[in-house]
Amino acid sequence: MKRQANILMLGGAKRVSLARLLIEAGKRMGIEVNIFSSEIIKEVPIACVGTVVEGMRWSDPGIYDNLSATIRRHDIGIVLPFVDGAIEICSRLKEMHPEVFIPVSPYEVAHAMFDKVVAAELFERNGFAIPATYRKESCHFPAIFKPREGSASKGIKIANNAEDLGTIPDIDNYLIQEYISNRDEYTVDCYVSTVSNRVLCAVPRLRISTSGGEVDRTITRRIPELIGCATMILEKLGLEGPVTIQFIHDKARDRYLLMEINPRLGGGVICSINAGAAIPEMILAEWLGREAAVCDDWRDNALMARYFSEVMFYEDENR
Repeated sequence: MKRQANILMLGGAKRVSLARLLIEAGKRMGIEVNIFSSEIIKEVPIACVGTVVEGMRWSDPGIYDNLSATIRRHDIGIVLPFVDGAIEICSRLKEMHPEVFIPVSPYEVAHAMFDKVVAAELFERNGFAIPATYRKESCHFPAIFKPREGSASKGIKIANNAEDLGTIPDIDNYLIQEYISNRDEYTVDCYVSTVSNRVLCAVPRLRISTSGGEVDRTITRRIPELIGCATMILEKLGLEGPVTIQFIHDKARDRYLLMEINPRLGGGVICSINAGAAIPEMILAEWLGREAAVCDDWRDNALMARYFSEVMFYEDENR
């Protein structure tokens, strides 16, 4: 009898490509994958490949009751977060629903990643190489100011001199670091086994261009130093499941510096998966209680270019 995996996406409104890759992986493994997505509105792109269920905002006091009801009603076997706000919720759901496979990192580690100042302090304590971090009283210029709780590069400011500091409101709510202009940005798509805690894959890719905080051109790069750095970070922090790690390459000093860790699947992971990183298979295998194999035979220099695609909704479907 064919197995059935019902997957609930949180914040997966636009993750159509990933949903399709999960469905295709299921077919190869003899698993019928059904996609569900918890959304505030029903007219979202994921509806073209799955079922949209009525959700709530992550901050709503009733969110856990709402998601628990969805899990029971649709016999959900896997829950995957796709936005930062859903990660802590998944960490709590993991405790509430041990019967459901929710591959997320422990709450304490995940929580630290969403305050950039707290995260930078954690990175420094663990000896990870990061850009020089300043206090406002001893700031060196040029400096980059990142909102403590920001994401997708929103609200970032550059200060070239002391006068620029006056243009930054609520300066205490920013992480202040050295600004490195001559740089490349890299993302490493990773998966850490929830069965054995082994790093099953770490695929670096160069971020060529972005649009609205999402990468739209990216290419895999087999850089042993980055793979080694990512593996060390994952093991030292005890991260689990899918993890996205962001680095910059300081080209002037030829050094890789850790910028951020997002304990979830990143938007550009599609590139790594299509290059051969079997992350959908890893998720499904571990849902079955089996550890997936280490995957290191992904294709180098595999380039992904994105484009817009439309999904139409009609009031009268019978017309």
